[in-house]
Order: sequence, then C-alpha cells, then structure tokens
Amino acid sequence: MATTPATTTGRKKTPPAEPQQAALADAEGPLLIGDLLDVLREYLDDEEVNAVQAAYAFGAEAHDGQLRRSGEAYIFHPLSVAAILAEIRLDSRSVIAALLHDVIEDTPTAQEDLQARFGVDVARLVDGVSKIDQIEFDSREQAEAENFRKMLLAMAKDIRVILIKLADRLHNMRTLDALKPEKRKRIAAQTLDIYAPIANRLGMRNWTQELEDLSFRYLYPKRYDAISKELGKRRGNHRAIIEKTVSKIKAELSEIGIECSVEGREKNIYSVYRKMRSRRVPMSEMRDIFAIRVIVRSVDDCYRVLGVIHNTYKPVPGKFKDYIAIPKANGYQSLHTLLFGTFGQSIEVQIRTTEMHRTAETGIASHWRYKTGDNKNGATTPSHHWLMDLLDTQEQAGNPAEFLEHLKIDLYPDEVYVFTPKGDIKKLPKGSSALDFAYAVHSDIGNHCIGAKVNNEPVPLHHNVSNGDHIEVLTARSASPTPLWLNYAVTAKARAAIRDFLKHQQEEDASKLGKQLLERALTSVGLKTRLRTDQKIQLLRRIGREDWNELLTDIGMGRRLPMVVARQLLPDAAGEAVETSAPLPIRGVEGMSVSYARCCRPIPGDGIIGIFSRGRGIVIHRPTCPNAREHSKKPDAWIDVEWSDDIKSTFEADIRLEVVNRRGVFATLAAVIAEENSNINHVLVTARDDRNSAIRFTIEVTDRKHLASIIRRLRARRSVIRVSRTRG
Repeated sequence: MATTPATTTGRKKTPPAEPQQAALADAEGPLLIGDLLDVLREYLDDEEVNAVQAAYAFGAEAHDGQLRRSGEAYIFHPLSVAAILAEIRLDSRSVIAALLHDVIEDTPTAQEDLQARFGVDVARLVDGVSKIDQIEFDSREQAEAENFRKMLLAMAKDIRVILIKLADRLHNMRTLDALKPEKRKRIAAQTLDIYAPIANRLGMRNWTQELEDLSFRYLYPKRYDAISKELGKRRGNHRAIIEKTVSKIKAELSEIGIECSVEGREKNIYSVYRKMRSRRVPMSEMRDIFAIRVIVRSVDDCYRVLGVIHNTYKPVPGKFKDYIAIPKANGYQSLHTLLFGTFGQSIEVQIRTTEMHRTAETGIASHWRYKTGDNKNGATTPSHHWLMDLLDTQEQAGNPAEFLEHLKIDLYPDEVYVFTPKGDIKKLPKGSSALDFAYAVHSDIGNHCIGAKVNNEPVPLHHNVSNGDHIEVLTARSASPTPLWLNYAVTAKARAAIRDFLKHQQEEDASKLGKQLLERALTSVGLKTRLRTDQKIQLLRRIGREDWNELLTDIGMGRRLPMVVARQLLPDAAGEAVETSAPLPIRGVEGMSVSYARCCRPIPGDGIIGIFSRGRGIVIHRPTCPNAREHSKKPDAWIDVEWSDDIKSTFEADIRLEVVNRRGVFATLAAVIAEENSNINHVLVTARDDRNSAIRFTIEVTDRKHLASIIRRLRARRSVIRVSRTRG
C-alpha cells in the first residue's frame, strides 16, 4: 500500500501566508535531503515528511552509480526538482513523484514497483512525467509534437504532471552549462517557445520569468549581458525614486486606514528585451522597467487604493487595465496603472489582494498547495479550462506540424475581450477575426457562419475584432468552411475545426470521385458497374481493405489506380482488351480531389488530361505540358477528361509581355487588365536592358475567350512589344 496516506494523522503546521520561494534555490553549497525535509516540515505532517524521506532513499538506490553530464551524482537532479516544488508548497505526492520522476525510464524499476511502494497516485504522476518511448519518428518536429501530445493527455488526468515537468525543465535550465553549445541552444529555444509560455498560461509567474531569462541568456548571451548591465546601472539611479514613491503611497494609504504591503520590483531581463523589440526602441528610451506592487486585504480596498494613487500622481491616459473585473486567461487578477512619477519617471503600479498575489506568483499550483487525499478542486481553474480546450484542438490536428502550430498559437494570447449578444465575455488572441469569435461560441456556429454584426454593423468574416466589441454571428445552414477560411482564422480552435471539416469533406468528395473513376474502369474492362456484395468483399480482401468507402476514397485521392483495382475482378483468363469510355466531365470548381496544375495552368477551352497524383486525386494538365507527356506514357496513370458545359469559376493564367521602359507603363497595363474584369494575382518584372523589360502576370480568367480578349487589348498598347501566354 501507499506510504503516503489519504488522510493525515500526525502533527501538521499552519501553512505560511506566502511561499518562501528562494529558500532552497539560494542555499549555499550542494542541496541535501535534510534541506528539503526542513522546508517540508513547515507545511506537511510528520507522516508525509517520512514518506518523502523514504522516496528519496528509494530513488538514491535506483540511481546509484549514475552521473549527470556535470559529473555530480544523478540523484541531485530529482532532489533539486523536488525542492523547487517544495518552494511553492506543493503536496507531498507531487514531491515524491519529483524524487522518482526518472526511475521508470532510467533504471530497471517498473511502474508496478512504484505503485506497490508509494501508491497509485504517485505511480501515475511518475508515468505521466516520464519521457515518451523511443519511437522512430520521421523528424525531430514529429517527436517533439508527440512528446507534447502525451504530456497534455497526462496533464488532463492530473495537472500536477506539468508542474513536475516544468520544475524538471527549470532545474535542467539552471544546469545547462554542462552541455555542448549546440544542445544548449536547442533546449533553450524549445524552453522559450513552449515551456515558458506553458508556465505563463498556468499562471506560474516566477517560473515563467526564470525560464525566459535563462533561455534568453543561452540563446543571445551578448544581448542578455548588455541589458543586464544597463539594468544594474539604472537600479542604483532609480532606487531613491522607487523608495520615495513607496513611502509616499504608504503614508497616503495609512492616513485612510488601509492595511497594505507596498514594494518595488524590476521587470525581468527577457521582458525588457521583448518590450524593446515590440516598441522598436533602444534600452535608453525604456521608461517603465521598474514597478510598485500594492497588496491589500479585499477587492474593495484595491479600487480605493487606485483612487488614492490617482489623486497623488497623474495617471498616463490609456494605460489603466482592470484585470480584476476581467481576469487574464490564466486566472491572473490585478489592477495596472501607469503613473507620471517623481522626477518625470513613469512608474507602473499593480494593485491586488493577498489571494490574487498568491495566484499571480504560483498560478495553478496555488490550488494544489497543502492538499492531500483524492478530493481536490484544482480542476476548475481557468488554466485547466484552457488545457481542456487545447486537448480538444489536438484531437482534430491532422499531423504533428498542425498540432505544434495550434499549441504555439494558443501559448501567445495577447488578448482582446469581446461580448456576446447576451453580454457574456469571450477572450480571443489579438488579431482575431469575427470567424474566430464564431468558433469560440461553438464549432457548429463557426462551420455555418456567413458573417457577423459588430456593434450592430454588418462585417465580413475576416473583420478583426477589438476590445469591447459586441458581436452577433450570422449563420446559414447551407454555409460551410472553405480552404480560404484558414487565411482568416487566428485561434487554434478555429483553425483545427476548419481543417477537421475540410478533411472530412475531402474524404467525401474523394469517395464520390473514386466511385466515378472505378465505374469507368469497370466498364473499360468489360464488367458491370453495379458490383455484387460478394464481388466487393472479394476485392476488399485482395487489396487488404475492410471498408468499401475507404477503397473509393483511396481511388479518388490517387492512392490507388482505378484500372488496377478493376482488373483485380477479372478472371485469370480474361484478356487485356479494354473498351473506350466517355471522358470524365470536369466541373471547373477546384475541389478537394480535382486540382489544376500550376506548371501549365489549364483553363476552359484548353485541351486537358487528368493525371493521377498520390494524395491529390486527379490533377488537370494541358496535353502539351511536359509533366503530362511523361505520365501519359503509362496507361494506368492518366484519365481522359473534358470541361463541363456549366463552368462558373475563374482560373489562373500566366502571360508574358515585353515592354518599352516608359513612365507609367505598369499602371497602364494593370488598368487594361482591370477593365477586362480580371485580377492580377502575381507580378514578376525583369529588366532586359536599359530600354526594355519583361513582365510576367498571373491573372484570373474565365476561359480562353476571356484570356484572348485581354491579350488583344494589351497587344494594342504602344509600349508593348509582344505578349503571349506561357505554355506548358
């Protein structure tokens, strides 16, 4: 059974008001188990502390003889990870799991052994934190994505998994010097891209800042040193200003009887660097790198303090943010205001309650501190809601690259706050569109939206929303996503939902096309197009498929050639003679399973040929295209196609002009194309000599007649020497 009990029976001390987070990190000399136990005794009972000591002994024996790259005994790493969790007063089972987090992967210890000694909870946490199995991946990106998938799934079961994982990464970053420079940079980049933003989304401010600064130091050592030195110089100059402002605020608040704690603080180095880049200003022009924090007892006191401070110092217009009324996505709450301070220096002031401060410093960990047993309430935090949304998104991701894209989008939420028609608040990343809002309300609403009303004004789907907008989504049952929507969507949820819809739509379209192609092939080999059930079963067995629609989809997507499939049904003695069937009509609307080759850009009126392409279905070429000629030598690799009579679409065509270099010639040519109801999608200009240039336009046309009309109009311009369509 577990050494750590579900209920506590020994002496238990009252937890301190605030975690003393630097107690172990700043200790001189190597960390010892006694140092960890001393901190744990401040908030755990004797039985839990004894369980931690037993876990340490077990881990030390399991890792005996193993060394880190630095040369120290390996057990010092899990001990340090456990100490980081103890600094934020995490529960005993998390500390035990931290001490044992590498024993499953790096020692012969099995998960069952941990479960027998320390209980199901600890064994599950250790398994969740353990690295993924050594699977052969196609790329490092795929391995990284699968790693994060597993981590997210483990987080969904128990959020403590990511807290242990982040503490593990934090200690690795603190000891990164032992690795080679290339590996240091790779780990630092991954930390800055993924782990630090995850810590931020979970509200772990102190960990976020340390991870950012350590990553920045290894990625850009010269920039790190320059900013660090400049901050050191300013620290001395601003100390007097900060102290004077702090004393003034304390005195003013004391007069009206508000109990508070007032302290000065400095932004971390990476935060300063990020602001320099976003504002495009040098370090010498950065003003708000020092701040004052006021911590009070109640929300009411927060707003009273704000009034006093604004009466004492002038606020900078437009720089007040109320994160108490509208918290950040990670649960952070505080009032922020920027003041014209003493000696002309602007100073940021943050005002929050003690509970808000605890959440701001340790985020989701504050919901797990001091807790034992199985009845925990940490799963209702904003960070946990974010995690569950992200898990829904990752289930829809088609491949690791898509998932990493979704993850990184979700980890950088510079937010805007908008309102539904009922007055509910929705948080979206800055730059989000009305389409993103529709998907934030519900995926079904997003899939059928046709537009929106923002502040009662009709807007298109791509309209960017702003803070305070009131948005109403307009829908129609006939509406559905198109690939173009991916250009409008910013949020991971919207992009994943659109891609998921398109993927299923693609399979449906491919299945329909596959049915047409197979019927033509069956006719060609002299078989009936309506197959009996036993024939379908026989065919599926031969090619190793179980579902008929899957086979049709494979044919439509070009993964199987229809003629090869059809011949599987022929008797062994059947001849190879085939009949000629009518060409397959192409409707002209570029769908999922029929696309148009960019090498020759066919348009209605051109002769065309269909080439089977694996994963793309049928690709339409002009017969003169070199790529088409190569494939047409293989009878099963192409299909006869023709344009349908009811084409209602536009197609791209390339034209090449040689022109005399004259002022305004480009504008004149563009005007001619516009007058012919055509758009220019791409332009390439190449100077031939001082007098002449070559211009290549990619334009939109409806058919060959439309293109001929444009070419005729262009040829009539005096500055045009010659004009022609580029041919495949």
